[in-house]
Amino acid sequence: MKITAAEVNKLRQSTGAGMMDCKKALVEAEGDFDKAIENLRKKGQKVAANRADRISSEGAVLAKVNSENTKGVIISINCETDFVAKNESYLNLANALVDKALNHESLESFLKSDFSGMTVSEKLIEQTGLIGEKIEIGGFKTLQASFVGYYIHAGNKIAALTGLSLSIDNAAEISKNVAMQAAAMNPIALNEEGVDSSIIEKEIEIAKDQLRQEGKPEAMLDNIAKGKIKRFFKDNTLVNQDYIKDGKQSVKQYVSSFDQNLKVTGFSRLSLV
Repeated sequence: MKITAAEVNKLRQSTGAGMMDCKKALVEAEGDFDKAIENLRKKGQKVAANRADRISSEGAVLAKVNSENTKGVIISINCETDFVAKNESYLNLANALVDKALNHESLESFLKSDFSGMTVSEKLIEQTGLIGEKIEIGGFKTLQASFVGYYIHAGNKIAALTGLSLSIDNAAEISKNVAMQAAAMNPIALNEEGVDSSIIEKEIEIAKDQLRQEGKPEAMLDNIAKGKIKRFFKDNTLVNQDYIKDGKQSVKQYVSSFDQNLKVTGFSRLSLV
């Protein structure tokens, strides 16, 4: 039977599947819209297998906290193209997934959990079939603290969670600002203690090599290298970084300006790149 371009486009808008896949599904369903969607769904397993080696570097990174602000989660829902990532139905799915993820401590548990009568893993396979692109969870992180806040950068490419030691009146604003810092500056650790010793050793060796090339005496290298490491910590650990909204103070100083006992206890960050 004859399938019009308008019918094909309607199915494409509803499912995100390719034009030719939509036309074929409609032909097979003899124009029955619901049956065509069912036909596309049935292709899910096959399409998912075909897409297994594709790179899913686009998508949405979303964060959510519970009503008590004591736990947060970030997940990255990846796809192949920016076109799909900006689709309203894709973003609706992403938001539904992050709501579910808040109830889980691990990616494995989340993927096995129920999503409208199927597991999350099965839902991702179904969407791969519908949309025609590889859909997967690219990252999953949680954080717990006395107060957890979050920040999602415009375009849903980066998101961050931060934990505070106290739940005070300004906690929502403070935690969001610190999460924005983490999103923008991508620190490698919360503080000096959180930096892996192998990274410190490598930075010391790099510093010493630079000093040798500058002609500094070998006996002075250790002391000068220690100074460079302090600078490394300042640039790369969250609480020691210059606060992006006021470079005259560190993140630690910004936080303690609200309450001398208030501290950042942790952070999590995810990005698409």
